Amino acid sequence: MIWNLDTGWLMMAIAAVAVLAMFFGAALNAIMREDGFGSIGNMVLFTVGFFAAIVIANSFGINLRDLKLAMAFGLGGAFATVSTMAMLKAAIAKI
Repeated sequence: MIWNLDTGWLMMAIAAVAVLAMFFGAALNAIMREDGFGSIGNMVLFTVGFFAAIVIANSFGINLRDLKLAMAFGLGGAFATVSTMAMLKAAIAKI
C-alpha cells in the first residue's frame, strides 16, 4: 500500500503524521518529563513507529486498503515503539 503512493502523497502522509506526532510527543513529554525523549524525540519515535508498523503489516501480506485498519496498525506501532524505547531507557538507567 505505502509503496504504491506517489511521491507527493507520500510526503503529505509523512508530514501529516509528523504534525500529529508532534502534538502527541509534546503531550507525552509533559507527562513523562525526564523519563521520555523530549518533544522532538517522541515525535520521531511516533512517526517512525507509525510507518514501520504499516510496512511490516504490508510485508506480512495484510491488505491495508481500509484507512481505519491502516490507522489502527500505524497507531499501534507508534505507541508500541515509544513504549518499548521507554522501557529500554528505564532498563538501561537501572543498570
